[in-house]
Amino acid sequence: MTLVSRSARSRRTVAAFGAVSAGLLVLSACDKPTPLATVTVGSKSVHSEAACYNDGKELKPSEVQDCQKKKSDIKSITIDPDEKVRFGVDPEIADKGWTLLMNGQPLTEASKKTYVVIPGSVFFNQQYGGGGSTTTVSILEGKVEGAMPKATGLWSFKFKKDKDA
Repeated sequence: MTLVSRSARSRRTVAAFGAVSAGLLVLSACDKPTPLATVTVGSKSVHSEAACYNDGKELKPSEVQDCQKKKSDIKSITIDPDEKVRFGVDPEIADKGWTLLMNGQPLTEASKKTYVVIPGSVFFNQQYGGGGSTTTVSILEGKVEGAMPKATGLWSFKFKKDKDA
């Protein structure tokens, strides 16, 4: 009986070790998550990982342009133009500096803050490049210098104008 107990215990130990090893292998194959960006309007908020990100290394301008054209997997939020829109970014985004883009064009100067507030009406105002009932707003990590941004990441959100507003 003792021989059977040791044998069973050994098999359990080997099985447990194998399960732990397999779990660690699976975890090591996962990509590191990108920093998060969050948009909050009133009590609603939505957050997203980067649509384009290369572990903090500079992206090619063509990658940034392609990324801005992507329309799938963009998180959306409904905006009442009378509400304030709050943008929050992880500290590592803020450390590199970030700019808000609206429909691909710079809307703000570069910021190193983790939090910025913009009136909701801006996103649907033709004067600022908005208009219509939807607008794509992006957070570009890096610098916007002329037509060629020096970006290390891009987060995009779709803003839908509240029909009751």
